[in-house]
Amino acid sequence: MSPTDAAPADRSDSLGAAVLGVDVGGTTVKARLFASDQSVLGEWRVATPRNDTSALATIAAIRGVLAEADAVTPVQAVGLAIPGVVDDSAGVSVNSVNLGWSGLPVRDLLGAATGLPVGFGQDVRVGAVAESSTGAARDVEDMAFVPVGTGLASAFVTGGVPLVSGGWAGEIGQVVIRHGAHRGRRVEEVASAGGLARRLGAGNAREVADRVRAQDPAALAAWTETVEVLADTLSWIAAVAAPEMIVVGGGLAESGDLLFAPLQHALDERLAFSRRPVLARALHGDAAAIVGAGLLARKALAES
Repeated sequence: MSPTDAAPADRSDSLGAAVLGVDVGGTTVKARLFASDQSVLGEWRVATPRNDTSALATIAAIRGVLAEADAVTPVQAVGLAIPGVVDDSAGVSVNSVNLGWSGLPVRDLLGAATGLPVGFGQDVRVGAVAESSTGAARDVEDMAFVPVGTGLASAFVTGGVPLVSGGWAGEIGQVVIRHGAHRGRRVEEVASAGGLARRLGAGNAREVADRVRAQDPAALAAWTETVEVLADTLSWIAAVAAPEMIVVGGGLAESGDLLFAPLQHALDERLAFSRRPVLARALHGDAAAIVGAGLLARKALAES
């Protein structure tokens, strides 16, 4: 565990109330220390504990990071983003499959372990808050955030407030495809960066993108399939929720126009009288959840 670009301790008096944003993924716990102006004072990464069904080992890992962050400047609050079906309001992991958590009051557990105010939310919704507040959709009232990464999910923000619905909102990747070559598969098995890479036996979506640029026939066909299914999904979001902007993030968005040009065209083909959303690339990239966790920590501190 080692900090990156950590500020020297003698700066602490000028930093204001510092908060720690934490993003717990299936393989890595990422944390950033934010000053009151949201500048980054330090960054840490540790492996996510395996077989940690009680979340206690993960909380211990976060406490270890917190101790190192405190050496930079005293941490006043923590923001936590986790994956899966999450009840943000209750502070509960309903079912975080990649972590092995189910029915856990994670916010209360972390608060008891640290003695600090804790902001809490599902990672996609937390990322949406970041993009809505300080990212690509900062000047937009109604937006949808769709990170196309290992899996596929979405989040909706209206007036700065994410839609939660008990933790079940936005799980678009879990819909089963009923027609065509991918009948019986879930949407995220086709229209995610992870699903695309797996279909081609590639290490990641970046490798697939390189093969597409090289005009590899198999990669071109798989890329087109991914764009088509993703466009189907975004068109339903546009028709039902009518966001002003759809922000696309995750690993696939890193391919830039290779994704966005055909995706915009495919989306335009599918929308008749629905409001046509602006299609934008996430400003915070794959750091959206950790930036949002910092914002939640700041909110928790203000409300404490």
